[in-house]
Amino acid sequence: MKKITRILFLASAFMFTALTMAQTVVTGTIMDAEMAAPLPGANVVEKGTTNGVSSNFDGVFSLITESTEGEIVISYVGYTKVVVKFSGSTDLGNVTLSSDNTLEEVVIIGSGIIDLAEDRKTPVAVSTITANTIREKAGSSDLPEVLKATPSVQSVQGGGFGEGQMYLRGFDQINTAFLLNGQPINGMEDGKMYWSNWSGVLDVANAVQVQRGLGASKLAISSVGGTVNIVTKTIDRKEGGFFQQMVGNDNYIKSTAYYSTGVNEKGWSFGALFGYWQGDGYVNYAQGQGQTYYFSIGYQPNENHALNLMVTGAPQWHAAAGSASIQKFIDNGRNFNDWNFTGVDSDNNLHGGVYPGGRNVYHKPVANLSWDWTINEKSELSTVLYGSMGRGSFAQAITDRNTDEFLYVRGSNNNHNWYGLVTNYNNQLSENLNFNVGADVRLYNGIHFRDVREFVNPNINSVSASSGYSGGNTYYLTEAGGINPWNVFFNPNTDHSQRFGYDYEEQINYLGVFGQLEYSKDQLSAFFQGALSNQSHVRTEFLNTSTPGQGEEGDKVNNIGYNLKVGAAYELTDMHKVFVNAGYYSRQPFHSYLYQNDRSSNVLLDPAVDNEEITGLEAGYQFGGERIQSNINLYHTTWANRTLLNNNGRDGDDFISYQTYGVKQVHMGIELEVFTQPFDNLRVNGFLSLGDWQFKDNATKKTFNADGVQMGGDENIEIDGFQVGGAAQVNAGINASYEFLPRVSVDGAWNWYNDMYSTGDPEAPTIAMPSYDLVDAGFSYKMLVGKNDRNSLQFRVNVNNIFDEVYLESVSGTQQVTATSGNYKGVNTNNTGRFGYGRTWNTSIRYNF
Repeated sequence: MKKITRILFLASAFMFTALTMAQTVVTGTIMDAEMAAPLPGANVVEKGTTNGVSSNFDGVFSLITESTEGEIVISYVGYTKVVVKFSGSTDLGNVTLSSDNTLEEVVIIGSGIIDLAEDRKTPVAVSTITANTIREKAGSSDLPEVLKATPSVQSVQGGGFGEGQMYLRGFDQINTAFLLNGQPINGMEDGKMYWSNWSGVLDVANAVQVQRGLGASKLAISSVGGTVNIVTKTIDRKEGGFFQQMVGNDNYIKSTAYYSTGVNEKGWSFGALFGYWQGDGYVNYAQGQGQTYYFSIGYQPNENHALNLMVTGAPQWHAAAGSASIQKFIDNGRNFNDWNFTGVDSDNNLHGGVYPGGRNVYHKPVANLSWDWTINEKSELSTVLYGSMGRGSFAQAITDRNTDEFLYVRGSNNNHNWYGLVTNYNNQLSENLNFNVGADVRLYNGIHFRDVREFVNPNINSVSASSGYSGGNTYYLTEAGGINPWNVFFNPNTDHSQRFGYDYEEQINYLGVFGQLEYSKDQLSAFFQGALSNQSHVRTEFLNTSTPGQGEEGDKVNNIGYNLKVGAAYELTDMHKVFVNAGYYSRQPFHSYLYQNDRSSNVLLDPAVDNEEITGLEAGYQFGGERIQSNINLYHTTWANRTLLNNNGRDGDDFISYQTYGVKQVHMGIELEVFTQPFDNLRVNGFLSLGDWQFKDNATKKTFNADGVQMGGDENIEIDGFQVGGAAQVNAGINASYEFLPRVSVDGAWNWYNDMYSTGDPEAPTIAMPSYDLVDAGFSYKMLVGKNDRNSLQFRVNVNNIFDEVYLESVSGTQQVTATSGNYKGVNTNNTGRFGYGRTWNTSIRYNF
């Protein structure tokens, strides 16, 4: 399609040249180096004149020059400008621009796996955040905060380092697929994302693409809300690097260093990044610290092969922010945290005798080996082999049930070994037909147990059954003790006799195949995509067995899942395009939904949980002008046949569980994005998302005793019309950047959240939350210190929530306001909740070389 667009430009250019004879026409397509995608709105100027144009939606431009030969200057804010010579009417082809924080074009290895939206001619609802934006806006935040300037995305900060949450079209992180260079990174057991395990990903990210709804991924990931694809550094073409130092509110500091050799004459390259951070946290007693490391070795023996080995990790620990009623926050301030202990005599204490009630301690190195093979002009193969080893626990302070004496710190360990392979074969069958086929293999071993992390009370050096929290043995501090993530990783507790509470493993094996066929001719493109997968589960119990410590394996469970997608697009003109996509997913239940109590028994749920059924419909319109571009997307997603589990019920002293079947949610809405460039040095963008997310029809509830026997009959649960909570169903934002002097700019963003509801008991209607809006601002200055643009000092200042807005970020509970209850803007203050952060700031200096 882009080739046709360029041909049309050339044809009109030649006709005009024949009439004027004194002028020439230069055409081309501007591309983003990081994403291999068109760059709309780039400035194209004839050097030495004011004669210029901007690239259209497809990155295409046509410039009638005043001279028959000379130079063209191509620039875009946040990117390194390019100067190209011309002589006579010239088609420059693809002209690549790199972000100005990269030293040269970045080579993406494994591009056939990554599944960017631009790899397919039929569009999806997508927003791309470049490396420059990530570097400027991230600060001390998690990835969700960086993505909040995109439609239908809401970030919930969570209170502690790495505890952020993201909602996409009203679906939480469990139901949004996250990919790292094309490999799935959601938890295999439950789909969860823990940003504390990925705190270093923003340091090595070249771009992040948010694909809302059906998305472009060919994998059988069956995401409900959408797909977030994180593309990291791989190979830099030229030598260089940077040093960066950042400081922020609440004693936050972060130091980062990066160096790349570039590609040498023999095709080898090496890159490495190291970082360290620590801070007290905005919430009281929510300290944290960690490191980041990244290594990349690339080898390009010839034009047909490219290989890259990447290893990255982010060992860290951070104190939990705890939770409390809204009233407690009103009484004590929004940075209140009462989950801590005081007066304990220990060298491990923080803030002079205050010990956090819980800490997350984890180290999860990730390695992947990528190989791109260009077989011939029409076919190529991309393969990624990956693996990760997670070691760590949630370290919780435990007190005696009877005396409240602080006994020890208990570790709830969640270790894993995860290996996988994704491969994709692409063949251009004809000029109009493209075919993809591939496989997705994942092998996962989860290891779960409790043990002693450390003793804080100097009078206690062992734990026995008298504590009420352990079995009949006496438990001591093992080599795996402590809260140092490096020690936890290299000295895991392998002694079953020193584990208590629960001790089990699971093996989850996943095998998927996928394919895609895309047709493109003239203004029309269409695709069909399908995937089929089998997921097997085997659980092994070590604690509740006839011989403790010797594993007893449960029955193997196999679940088949599949997805189908189809779509078409039509380019009305060079500036106008429309598309429509549809998809159906049959998604297997997570491992945690297969057992009566996955922490203590191999006993399977009866009846078994069925696959969830997800149907997505979406349509869109894209406009690409020289100074303004816009996207309009409509979506309708039905999430049916859900099962909700609750294993924490009580019947007197006995535990009971609830299973609610047949839950259905319907999410529909419209999204508008607008990108404008009124002047060369001013950009103003905005978005508006209008959603309507509700539970539909009724559900069925079953109650089971501790032995898995149903208590009573089925119960009809009326949920039809209840609002879906957790995220704002209506949100909007405006952001702008203005370069008022060369390399000196200011930027600001306003975000508004409305029509929000609580989460909680599915049997009760959610409660409405007050709306709020936030304003952020930033300042950037880049000072050249060498003979070229590669040597520079960059200064950055961010101020978030600049007006110190007080707002409820999340509410868990369904208690309505009564005449005797507390009332905060229409919300009963007995509900559990959390206020968002007040004004925060960070500033950094970075030296590029």
